[in-house]
Amino acid sequence: MSLATVPGMGEERVNHSDSPDMSVVIVTPDNYQVIRKTIRHLRAQTIKDRLEIVISAPSEKELDLIESDLEGFHSYKIVEVGEIRILANAKAAAIPRTSAPIVAFAEDHCFPEPDWAAALIAAHRRGYPVVGPVMRNANPATSLSWAGLFLQSGCCLQPALSGKCTTLPWHNTSYSRYLLLGYGSGLAVMLLAEGILLDDLRANGHELHLEATATTNHVNISILSSFIRHAFWGGRLFAALRAQKKDWSLLRRLAYITGFPLIPVVRLYRTLRTVRQVGRTALIPRVIPAILAGLLPHALGEAAGYAIGLGRTAERYSYFEMNRHLHVTPCERGLLIE
Repeated sequence: MSLATVPGMGEERVNHSDSPDMSVVIVTPDNYQVIRKTIRHLRAQTIKDRLEIVISAPSEKELDLIESDLEGFHSYKIVEVGEIRILANAKAAAIPRTSAPIVAFAEDHCFPEPDWAAALIAAHRRGYPVVGPVMRNANPATSLSWAGLFLQSGCCLQPALSGKCTTLPWHNTSYSRYLLLGYGSGLAVMLLAEGILLDDLRANGHELHLEATATTNHVNISILSSFIRHAFWGGRLFAALRAQKKDWSLLRRLAYITGFPLIPVVRLYRTLRTVRQVGRTALIPRVIPAILAGLLPHALGEAAGYAIGLGRTAERYSYFEMNRHLHVTPCERGLLIE
């Protein structure tokens, strides 16, 4: 195994002289233990020797990496980015360091099945530039967990079929690398709310493909206070970025602000339709209160985003995405530990 060091950028360890098929980017705001379970699932991939693992971390010294866990991969890199307060910035810093033509995002609270990587790569090779996996609920005991999954990944839930899709799972989608690099210095902004990135790619003629043979297991927020705050900041983030990107006039912003009470009604109808489509109708009586607990603060957040913009929203939203162990019930925290 050869070792190459790039000053100020962490280390790179390579097992092969040829290029990897896919680079998997994962962020830890703390140390290696936060992402260890995900790395173990990546190591269980059927084509692990074709994967490059790119870890974005505050520093290599503080990471306290267990190098034996990275054995068997094509290669791995550590990208030092300093203190991580905004998830998108850490991901954007890692992407130029990737080596493969395909870049996939992974999370500390999402665990792919062994054929996940092979299925994503196969879909890209069939000509799809943006490919997402089917999502499973990794902590199905709570209504809040189901509500969060339905609201955020409803159309991508098992048993979804492969095919063209209007959106894909945020933080778990794979992209042709050239598409991401094409955003240049604006990539971090596009990654703040990945739905904005997906919409932009689709508007520019790039098909979003859901691959049913790629499956991953997602641990969802299951504490009410965290669920409500996450929804609010997510709504504000999406609305602020949407209005900013389209350079909306004050009049249009006012129209969306005053019309925000309609948003939960429309989204509730769409969400319940999706619940039925994925064969979870029996859960509807149980999850409706939880779904509303997400829809209402999200709509308020959208109104705030249209009214006052982004502020420190990206930082506050990232807190919930990077510290999942703080936002699940105590009995579920073991699901995040290897």
